[in-house]
Amino acid sequence: MIEEHFRALEGALHRVRAAAPTIESWAKQLAEVLTGGGRLLACGNGGSAAEAQHLTGELVGKFRHDRQPLSAIALHADTSAATAIVNDYGEHELYARQVRAHGRPGDVLVALSTSGRSQNVVTAVKVAHELGMVTWALTGPEPNPLTALCDDAVAVDADHVATVQEVHLAVVHALCAHLDRTLGVPA
Repeated sequence: MIEEHFRALEGALHRVRAAAPTIESWAKQLAEVLTGGGRLLACGNGGSAAEAQHLTGELVGKFRHDRQPLSAIALHADTSAATAIVNDYGEHELYARQVRAHGRPGDVLVALSTSGRSQNVVTAVKVAHELGMVTWALTGPEPNPLTALCDDAVAVDADHVATVQEVHLAVVHALCAHLDRTLGVPA
């Protein structure tokens, strides 16, 4: 069972290597946005929420070496706002309402969903487009509504949610490493 898990992960990592140019492009664009006064918003549910928060933590804190903090918000992390929004507007508005509050034209929304079908994440992307934001998706296998809707996507071809989430973490770290390199932070 363990060997099977590692083989699945190894295969998915091998396949996602083709996304390296996309990740490099995201890092360069993100460097421009963040150094120009913009911000990154990130959203997802369950394990994808944890990945979103991991990404924003690396940006506000540091990845490997010290640098200026970068503006990044994991939308699920404000539990008071999140629970009030779900209570007053419904779960489909959870992230969309926060995108309306925090998103500005040119900002980046990273939308994470292993299925690519999470309705509250899809709705957030639609609102981000209305605001003139850039949208990127980290999902599981294509086709799915999220990759079709976003400006760009890295879709992980894997059979299990756990494998998709593990590869998403590798993509997050690769993005952070290349972003720091783009910003001139020593490796």
